[in-house]
Amino acid sequence: MTETTAATGARGEAVREGERPVEQRSLRGFTGAGYDKGRRPLVQAAWFATLNLLFVRWWFPARWRPALLRAFGARVGQRVLIRHRVRVHWPWKLEVGDDVWIGEEAWLLNLEKITIGSNVCISQGAMLCTGSHRRLSRTFEFDNAPITVEPGSWVAARAVVLRGVTVGRGSVVGASAVAHHDVAPGAVILTGAKA
Repeated sequence: MTETTAATGARGEAVREGERPVEQRSLRGFTGAGYDKGRRPLVQAAWFATLNLLFVRWWFPARWRPALLRAFGARVGQRVLIRHRVRVHWPWKLEVGDDVWIGEEAWLLNLEKITIGSNVCISQGAMLCTGSHRRLSRTFEFDNAPITVEPGSWVAARAVVLRGVTVGRGSVVGASAVAHHDVAPGAVILTGAKA
């Protein structure tokens, strides 16, 4: 069978008809445009030291974790339980309602704001990731967006909620599932399913 070419890629290699040329990245040119960390480098460094020396440690009392987040600018409600090894990227970009549970090894990668409503459970190893990159950007620039987890929802063990997603009121992102798009109120997203 003869292979026909309709174009050549960035380095002159043949590209089959109907295929896109492979994007050649130039990460050296990355600028980080549009991403505001929200605090001066000294505050960022103080948070990272506090996070790694105190906040994630098993011996640091769970009842003190909300107060520590508040000291760095988070808005945290009452009766919030945060287990050990939970990672919060920027506390000042976090809002948590009342009666929230956040399990061991959950990671709140909040380059943009994460809002967690009341009576929400974020289970062990779950990840809420507000960061991404523009796939077609040669320099792989950021494509970040906030996440909202509405009241009464459950993000189960090792589930992932991606940037720009709203997890609707009373919904469930099941264990190891990935929420790519908004989850309707009361919906259940299972492993391998798309939101």
